[in-house]
Amino acid sequence: MSSGRSLVGAAVGILVGMLVSWAGSDGGARVGGVPVFALCGALAFAVNWAAFVPALVARTERFYDLTGSLTYLTVVGAATLLSGEPGPRSLLVAGLVAVWTLRLGTFLFRRVLREGKDRRFDQIKTDPARFFLAWTLQGLWVLLTVSPALAVITGPEQGGLDLAAVAGAALWAVGFGIEVVADRQKAAFRRENPDGFISSGLWAWSRHPNYFGEILLWVGVTVIALPTLSGWRWVTVISPLFVTFLLTRVSGIPMLEARADARWGDRPDYVRYKETTPVLVPRPPRGRR
Repeated sequence: MSSGRSLVGAAVGILVGMLVSWAGSDGGARVGGVPVFALCGALAFAVNWAAFVPALVARTERFYDLTGSLTYLTVVGAATLLSGEPGPRSLLVAGLVAVWTLRLGTFLFRRVLREGKDRRFDQIKTDPARFFLAWTLQGLWVLLTVSPALAVITGPEQGGLDLAAVAGAALWAVGFGIEVVADRQKAAFRRENPDGFISSGLWAWSRHPNYFGEILLWVGVTVIALPTLSGWRWVTVISPLFVTFLLTRVSGIPMLEARADARWGDRPDYVRYKETTPVLVPRPPRGRR
C-alpha cells in the first residue's frame, strides 16, 4: 500500500469513527454540552496517536497491543467516570470489558516480548504513513468494538439486570473461556513443538477457536446492551459484525492461514487437518486418515 493510500485509509477510519461517535451519542450523557460517547471516541484515537510518535521514532511495534489494551481501559474508564452514577448494567459491561482487556493485553504483550517482534509489522513500521494507518485503525478498532458497552454506560436508559443481561453475560463467559483455553493450549504446544502446527484440544474443533471465542464474547456484550438502545445508538450493534469482518477478512484469519500454508502446505497431515477442520465455527473433530 502506498503512502497516499495509507493516509486516505486513515482519513476514512477517522470519518467512520466520527460517524459512530455521533450515532452513539444520541440521547446520551454530556459533559459541558459535549457527548461523553463522542469524547470517548476522540480519546480512542488520541491514545493511539500519542503512542505512535515514540513508536515511529524507535521503529518498534512492541507496545502496539499494550496500547490497544490501555485504550480499552481508558475509554471505558472515562465513560464510567463522566456519565454519572453507574447502574448495575453499566458496571457489568465495564467489568467484562476490563477483564477481557487485561487478560488479552497481558497475553499479547508477553508474546511479543518473548518473540522479539510482531511479524505483521515487518514492512509497515518502516513506512511512516502505513505505520500511522495501523495505529489509527487500532483506535477505530477499539471504538467500534467497545461501542455497545459505551452505549450502555453513557445511555439514559440503564435498567436493572434482566434476562438480556444474564444471557449476554453467559455468552461472554463461554466466549472468554474458549479464547483463554485456546490461547493457553497453543502456547503450551509451541513450547514443546516450535516448528509444528497445533491440531489438538480446541484446535481439533476449529482452526481458529480463539477468534471464535472473541467474536462470541462481543456478541454477549452486545446482547447485554440491546434493551438500552434506541434511536441512532442502534448503530453500536456493529461491534460483533465488525470484529467478525476484521478477524475473518482482514488482519486475522487470512494472514495466519497464508502463513501456515507457506510453512506447512506441503505436509499431508496439515492438508488433512485443513480438509477436516472448520476455519472458525467449532465442530466435533472428524477422523483424519
